[in-house]
Amino acid sequence: MTLLVRDEADVVEAQLAYHLHAGVDHVIATDNASCDGTTEILERYERAGHLRLLPEPGDQVRQAEWVTRMARLAATEHDADWVINSDADEFWWPRGGSLKDVLAAVPPRYGVVRGSWRHFLPRPDDGAFFGERMTVRLARPAHPGAKETIYHAHQKVAHRAHPEVEVEVGNHNAEAPGGLLPLRAWHPLEVMHFSFRSTAQLEVKARGAWLRSPGYQPTMHQILLDEAYRDGRVAAFYDAFAVGDDALAAGLADGTLAVDTRLRDALRTLRGPDGAFLLPAVGRRLAFERPSARDDAAFAAEAAVLVEIDGIVRAELRVRALEERLRAVERSGLGAVRRLARR
Repeated sequence: MTLLVRDEADVVEAQLAYHLHAGVDHVIATDNASCDGTTEILERYERAGHLRLLPEPGDQVRQAEWVTRMARLAATEHDADWVINSDADEFWWPRGGSLKDVLAAVPPRYGVVRGSWRHFLPRPDDGAFFGERMTVRLARPAHPGAKETIYHAHQKVAHRAHPEVEVEVGNHNAEAPGGLLPLRAWHPLEVMHFSFRSTAQLEVKARGAWLRSPGYQPTMHQILLDEAYRDGRVAAFYDAFAVGDDALAAGLADGTLAVDTRLRDALRTLRGPDGAFLLPAVGRRLAFERPSARDDAAFAAEAAVLVEIDGIVRAELRVRALEERLRAVERSGLGAVRRLARR
């Protein structure tokens, strides 16, 4: 797994412990100038042999470049079969079996598998660990073009290791010379997404470097958070998104929300008697039950929008390929002849 982090101390150890017990063999992490204890957590996992740490002290985030570098190192120096490109607030959940089992089942001709985002919503901030509080999940994510919500459907990718892979900004796509053929319309992995976890976490997030990074296009929630931070309204910003008891009851009644305790329960099993997360050990693995027919149907309904998105992406790729062919023609002798003819 590749992991790009900056000041994620409230979540990163849970993220590492979870994935290293779910089938990930090794983590390559890039730490971009963390100062909240994140670096020390990563260093502890590096000393234990589970992680390779790449420090990036600069103040400008070069996400695609850094993730691509990590993904290539996984292929060239760590003998990886598959690479999962993850953020610290994402937990990749296999729908039956382990992460290894899901990826081993992919036919050899395919090189990319998509995971579907599933958004877990903030609850009133009582200071408790996010994994205990955040058990409310959005059951009807919006299309990415919708403006009425920041919670939209999207996909993240795992890909076969390749020394020349290019990972897209946001880890939404991966390509390589010769092709990494995506296995379309099948989403065997859920990406549990915990973006807003506490007021303190949002304060740290608001001080991040993404708005100052060249070429970066911030999301709507990042822009709104930046405005709230500048105006001293971060606590109010968090409260506006937190799901209270009345909103939860209404959401459960109309089917827009669901209570989902799977990650909470998994993380509980990974703590030792002193409450600390356990490092991986031989024979200790998380178990993932096959979902029920009802759960499968609900997940398929959510993932259906990703099939539509994929169609849009494929059309964009065809347009891009056509434009490149036209540019090649213009650069060729035929293009020169046409320019002479126009004169």
